[in-house]
Amino acid sequence: MPSSTSKAVRVAVLADSDTRWKWGALTARRIAPVDAPDSIELSGFLLRGRATPTARQLAEVGVGADDLREVTGNEFLRAMKDEPYDVIVLALVGGAVQAMLHGLAALALPRRPVVVTGYVGVVYEKLADGLLLRHGADVVLANSRHDADRFREVYEGVGADASSVTEAALPFLGGAPYEAADDRDTVVFAAQPSVPESRADRTYLLRRLVEHARLHPHREVLLKLRSRPGEHTTHLEELPYQKLADKLPGGLPPNFKLVYGHMGGVLDRTDLLVTVSSTAALESLHRRIPTAVLSDLGVRETLGNHHFIGSGLLTSWDSLDGGHRPAPDADWLARQGVAADGAYETAFDAARKRVAELLEQPELAPIAPYYTPATAPGYLPRILARHHLAPDGTALPGAAPKAEATGIRRVVRDAVRNAARGAYRHGVQRVAPVIRRMGEL
Repeated sequence: MPSSTSKAVRVAVLADSDTRWKWGALTARRIAPVDAPDSIELSGFLLRGRATPTARQLAEVGVGADDLREVTGNEFLRAMKDEPYDVIVLALVGGAVQAMLHGLAALALPRRPVVVTGYVGVVYEKLADGLLLRHGADVVLANSRHDADRFREVYEGVGADASSVTEAALPFLGGAPYEAADDRDTVVFAAQPSVPESRADRTYLLRRLVEHARLHPHREVLLKLRSRPGEHTTHLEELPYQKLADKLPGGLPPNFKLVYGHMGGVLDRTDLLVTVSSTAALESLHRRIPTAVLSDLGVRETLGNHHFIGSGLLTSWDSLDGGHRPAPDADWLARQGVAADGAYETAFDAARKRVAELLEQPELAPIAPYYTPATAPGYLPRILARHHLAPDGTALPGAAPKAEATGIRRVVRDAVRNAARGAYRHGVQRVAPVIRRMGEL
């Protein structure tokens, strides 16, 4: 096994969005079985698609790699065949994880890497579907004791091996504990790209936030946004708050601002974090910042705020306008892996130990996902085909490697690819919503 006293551990992270890149790269550094996070060689691969992060998004995330490249699924698999890696972290949606697991299995490498996957935040929907699509990885990380129990229950309930489930925590929790300042009073609303979805609900939340700013003119009220118009993150955002704000009657008060940037930097000046169900709530709670989860639109599975039942954080804008500050339930916090008591320092010990033990083995067992052409013949082939893989995990015809373009050919190819991606994003974000609304008339 590579160790801190020998060669560096080589880790490949494949991610399909800015937030998943952040999760994957930070996870890789926390679980590598070495004494120092800098003792690993981290190669980043960005899966080409609608949410491939822009240079601005990557800079905002602030997590680097020794090298970083954009690839298709088959290009990633060819790189895994040509380049030896000790660990692979799949920071992807469930279907892409399943495709890469079958693709890696089909490579039949003489010494395959340890494969790790997990979730970038709160798991509040598609629990069974997402988990079974991740089955087959050597390590399936759970961000809390609550999630670890649920994950094992799903796997055991379908007769699948649950030994891969490993309790850890979100890798990006951190920052200085909250301290109130006499000269600061800042409320931050953490927006989400797809929660809620409707124009009416998003306009309602924006209007209440603006009204809160008007009710408290000496308070700074910030709308923290995930991406700029035209960019995609983990989820599609068809109705950006920026555009809704431009059309809000009466305009915006002077103490109201739209902000971007790293969430940690925004939390450094936050006195109350408000959200519907964003993972930012867990970051805020970890730092003991007063945190509120809105119930204005109901407590519903589609919103994800049902995850916070029992937390003591559910409240409404009416209560917040009147000065209410929710107090979190200590037992709920402990089960959710928030670890505001300092236990976070040991949160990744189990995952690090498991990866080390796997690397010590002279030979790893073949990758064996729960879904196979025999167990899910009407489901699995479609998932693999989306990533240009045949039912046996090999590349479909037409996905074979081509000679790498160089010089002017490469410049032209990259320009065409960027233009095509821009057109695709425009279609997804601008044209498709209009067509859907026309279909509802």
